[in-house]
This record gives sequence, structure tokens and C-alpha cells, in this order.
Amino acid sequence: MTNGDNDKNKEASFADMMGDIKLITSDRVVSNKPKPYPTPRQRDLDEQRVLQELSHPMIEDEDMQAGDVLSYCQPGIQKQVFRKLKRGQYSITAELDLHGLTRAESEIELIDFIDYALNENIRCVRIIHGKGLGSNNNGPVIKPLVNRWLRRREEILAFCSARPVDGGTGAVYVLLRSKR
Repeated sequence: MTNGDNDKNKEASFADMMGDIKLITSDRVVSNKPKPYPTPRQRDLDEQRVLQELSHPMIEDEDMQAGDVLSYCQPGIQKQVFRKLKRGQYSITAELDLHGLTRAESEIELIDFIDYALNENIRCVRIIHGKGLGSNNNGPVIKPLVNRWLRRREEILAFCSARPVDGGTGAVYVLLRSKR
């Protein structure tokens, strides 16, 4: 037997040992790794936002004017703490100015700013929303939105319009829950 005959015999005996095995036509590797947790789709996020809005009482701010004072305090906050906030007696550690931003940009900036302040354990901030004097006759645009957005965040203990020296009715002092 020659070397070529020996190779053919080996191939034939290997094929006989394998029997009715079919050749795989795919070279795709199948992984047994668990699939990553799915991220929420936009529709799911929209539904969550609608449910959140429905669960909060309506805040009548459509008729808000430039000089209107903003004021909010969660139940359980001591009157003395809120009075001190109104007087501007807390140290303002960070500030956000929303002048010139659109509604969508303002919301993103506000959310990022609040998250930043919470992560840095900042307790009191000032948010400048403007008085809406540059808006058309419908009144301020960002001011009522800030009022609504802040009321929906459970980390916000209280907020109120700033003293005239700090922006008056064009800004708010915000008291944040401390990091635990």
C-alpha cells in the first residue's frame, strides 16, 4: 500500500465511524451567554412619563405671569427651615441659568443639574429661569415649567422665588434632600 492509499483508507474509516452525520453549513458560533437586559423603548418611556404626570396633581401654571412668586414645600418640612430658605439664609453652592434655552434643553439641563447636585451632596442651589419678559404676550415659558418639574422630584424638599438681590421672581432657591 502506498501512502496515498493509506490516507484514503483513513478517510473512509473515519467516514464509516461518523455514520449519518450531516455537514454543518454555518460557521456561526452559538453563545450561551445571557442576553443583556433590554433597554426601555421610547414608547415605554413615554408611557411612564404620562403615568407619572397623571399621578401628580395638576399645577395650574398656564396663567403664570412674570412677577408671580413660586413657592413649594413638601409636607413635613419645618416652617423654620422654609422661612430660612425664603430669606436666602442658606449658602448657595451651585447655580443653573436657563436663559435662552428651549423647553427641551431646559428640562435636560435641569435634570442633569439636580442629579449633579445630589451626587455632590449639595443642599441648596439657585436656578435662574428668567421672568419671561422677552416672551410674547402669553407670559413666561420656562418659569412655569421649572415650577412643574421641581414639584415632581421627590429629592426637592422645598423651593421659593429668590430675594430681589438674587434674581427675585426670575430665580428660585431650591433645597435638596441630603444624600443618605
